[in-house]
Amino acid sequence: MPDRLHPRPSQLTREDFIATYGDIYEHSAWIAAAAWDSGLDDRHDTPAGLAARLREPVDAASPEAQLALIRAHPDLAAKAAVAATLTADSRREQAGAGLDQCTPEEFARFEQLNAAYRERFGFPFVIAVRGLDRHAILDAFAQRLEQTPEAERHTAIAQIHRIALLRLEARGRSA
Repeated sequence: MPDRLHPRPSQLTREDFIATYGDIYEHSAWIAAAAWDSGLDDRHDTPAGLAARLREPVDAASPEAQLALIRAHPDLAAKAAVAATLTADSRREQAGAGLDQCTPEEFARFEQLNAAYRERFGFPFVIAVRGLDRHAILDAFAQRLEQTPEAERHTAIAQIHRIALLRLEARGRSA
């Protein structure tokens, strides 16, 4: 991950760490701040090590804070994507899964599932889309609608952690 031009996470100042990693968790720089505040060392200079440190404040957060984190994520294949209001990471991830190429019928199905999911759980459906196509995502959507709200909150947080790790790995490859 680090090289001559990109210092190791453990060597960054708090301000630089938050500026560099504050967007790993969607619109939730508080996670990077809490991770830095808890201390970083050379174990956290790899994508996996840093992901482990970043997940700690999320896992220790109250259910309300976890719900706020989940709610910071966009709906999949929704109007936000069309309006280009997604973060750059979310836009790339959704496009990589082909969500920007939905047929009108698939788009309507995503809209229907997004609405049903939000009505049932009170937050958007979150899934790490890398390696999935829109058909697999639609299948997962339908299956997860059957979970209890508590189980689905845990599933969404686990998916958010996976997204964070994948984002860190991608940055490590581009450093």
